[in-house]
Amino acid sequence: MIRVSTKRYGQFCGLARALDLVGDRWSLLIVRELLVGPARYSDLRAGLPGIATNLLARRLRELEGHGILERQLSHDAVVYALTDFGHGLREPVEALVRWSTPLMAAGRGDDTFHTSWLLVALRALLGRPAAGGPACVEIEVDGDVITIHAATDELSVTLGPSGAAQARLASDAATVLGLAAGPVRVADAIRTARHFEGAPEALETIFGRA
Repeated sequence: MIRVSTKRYGQFCGLARALDLVGDRWSLLIVRELLVGPARYSDLRAGLPGIATNLLARRLRELEGHGILERQLSHDAVVYALTDFGHGLREPVEALVRWSTPLMAAGRGDDTFHTSWLLVALRALLGRPAAGGPACVEIEVDGDVITIHAATDELSVTLGPSGAAQARLASDAATVLGLAAGPVRVADAIRTARHFEGAPEALETIFGRA
């Protein structure tokens, strides 16, 4: 059952009622972490640099009370996972990622970055694969590897190597985001990459540009 927040805008408006539940600071970033997959409390602390442990505990209680996440037992450890209701936030979160594209143009600066955040961004920014058949590429950023696999009409983005990639690109987060959002062309990403091997056509299939 969805519990109504005690802190409310008091407006009969879907946006206001949504913000009643997820409008507090850190709430949507917790959702971002759980869109990658279930996570232990320590994983969430690591993925949310700057959050105080008591505030994280409070936000988790609130989101659980609202029916957005739940606690599960996995390999004798408690993990937090999104409920079906919580997974419904994927679309608005991804829409916000797409909306934020101009804000990312200034670059990373001194901001913290975790490669896992790219999973949510790439899922949001990449559309249907371009023509050219199935493709699998590995993208390495800050020593971590993301695998992007494109089939005929679907695309998956996962953390970790695939072992069957047709191309491997080692680059920085800004370049990878630029590839996915549009400003960076595949040829330019390859030219400026720390390392590239494999078939450029595989990147072109996934990122949709030559």
